Amino acid sequence: MPAGVTVKQAIPVKVKYCLYARKSTESEERQVLSIDSQIKEMLQLADREGLEVITMKRESHSAKETGQRPVFNEIVEELKQGKFNGILTWAPDRISRNAGDLGKIVDLMDGNFLQDIRTFGQRFMNSPNDKFMLMILCGQAKLENDNRGINVKRGLRTRVEMGLWPGMAPTGYLNQKMMDKKCQVIIDTERAHVIKKMFEKVAYDKWSGRKVHQWLKFELNFKTIGNKNLALGNIYRTLMNPFYYGTFEYPKKSGNWYTGKHEAIVSKELFDQVQAQLKRDNIVRQSHEFAFTKLMTCGLCGSGISAEEKYKQLKDGTVAKYIYYGCGRSKDRHCKNAYLREEELVEQLVKLVDKLEISQIGIQHKFEEELKRYNKFHRSVLGSTPASSKHKEIDLRTYAKYILREGTNEEKRELMGCFKSLIVATKGVITIS
Repeated sequence: MPAGVTVKQAIPVKVKYCLYARKSTESEERQVLSIDSQIKEMLQLADREGLEVITMKRESHSAKETGQRPVFNEIVEELKQGKFNGILTWAPDRISRNAGDLGKIVDLMDGNFLQDIRTFGQRFMNSPNDKFMLMILCGQAKLENDNRGINVKRGLRTRVEMGLWPGMAPTGYLNQKMMDKKCQVIIDTERAHVIKKMFEKVAYDKWSGRKVHQWLKFELNFKTIGNKNLALGNIYRTLMNPFYYGTFEYPKKSGNWYTGKHEAIVSKELFDQVQAQLKRDNIVRQSHEFAFTKLMTCGLCGSGISAEEKYKQLKDGTVAKYIYYGCGRSKDRHCKNAYLREEELVEQLVKLVDKLEISQIGIQHKFEEELKRYNKFHRSVLGSTPASSKHKEIDLRTYAKYILREGTNEEKRELMGCFKSLIVATKGVITIS
């Protein structure tokens, strides 16, 4: 035995393997072996070479993003716990296509938690040369991914410059399914005439979006290609989409406009008339940010809870403003759920705070920020230092009640985001689900 080598070091480490099969989600790699095929091939390899496989794990998440694979993360933890010390997988790129996860694997080898990686045609032992080769192969896989992303963007840019639409066709059109006509859209003869009627009814008959919604749903029973009713929000988006008269912006909000090769459903003049009507009737409005909208659910139909302002002239000549919350009726136009004044809503929420499941970390962070603001006000405005820069422990639920009663709309909305429980409004009563 060589000098300086202990008996324990001379004994070869018995390797126990975890068989890891991952199916790529990238469309370019759909031709690779399925998970079941990978497992079959690797079990045959293990049988031929006498490898001890003690567990099998499957995963379908992409290996491009660091830390986004729950099964891979589980393997890392079990390697650290010593449950196994080898990985059996189809190819090196099954393990990682990003530097973060590759770093974890190399660190595990450096720490002697991982002794051996076997693939269908290669072996990577815990040696400097093998680790270097593993990093080269996984780095090559990352390079291929990066280049593929560049190539895809270049291809999309070329298509839109040719006037071809690269995404899902809007309602009224259909995507061509033939590969030689990729990104081309054609008129949906079943729905295009209805889309044109929508524009005409708004432009000529001065219909509102809600009236169009009722007409489509209750008179025509109009369905999208996915066999769903056209939602009110989608109706507005359709009426404001220039694609229907022949132009489109790609990507959205980029300022890059293209003339499409597709057949227009409406004329530019009709489209412009619709935009003028939408603007004139204030259908497109700047949204008023209420404290509790979109944070609660209607207990009768499942729609979101919306709000509106009401004004009342008092006897002394002043005007009082009231805010009422009620069903947004996105799922049931005729929902009969009752309205609730904001003051009553707040008091009911205050009473529910003790029963709500709350993110303690979220509220604690808000409190710490409020404390910093308070201390800064003392120093900068009052020219004094608070008696103590520390604060005694507070009941975060008490702080939550304070925000509900005294906070700004923004603070109330942030607070509601810390509530884990689903809040339901039914006939003027707030409950949790």
